[in-house]
Amino acid sequence: MPRQWIFVIVLALCGPVTGYCGEADVLKVDVEKTGKGSFHFDVTVQHDDTGWDHYADKWDLLAPDGTVLGSRTLYHPHVGEQPFTRSLSGVGIPEDISRVTVRAHDSVHAYGGRTLTVELPR
Repeated sequence: MPRQWIFVIVLALCGPVTGYCGEADVLKVDVEKTGKGSFHFDVTVQHDDTGWDHYADKWDLLAPDGTVLGSRTLYHPHVGEQPFTRSLSGVGIPEDISRVTVRAHDSVHAYGGRTLTVELPR
């Protein structure tokens, strides 16, 4: 069998890489109170970004009832930078909320990876 056919067969068996990268996982969350009802978040995300077709494209802060309290949009892939940390400041959170859950989103699978729930400093 000619060499080029072996290469074609291997590519066909592997399929498109973008479908197999998995979901975006939240690995770490640091939160700091910056004022009355205002918080700063540093969130570390892990995802096997492959490029513009499949990458972690945002993370959200959720109240216990599922309400989105804040989101950080990620405008480009982080192919050579894994895991990566991005921040969001000035997040207003009502006093009656004592913890938030952080979830990540990717451009192929949407949500579904590892989330983290953190207590808010008061």
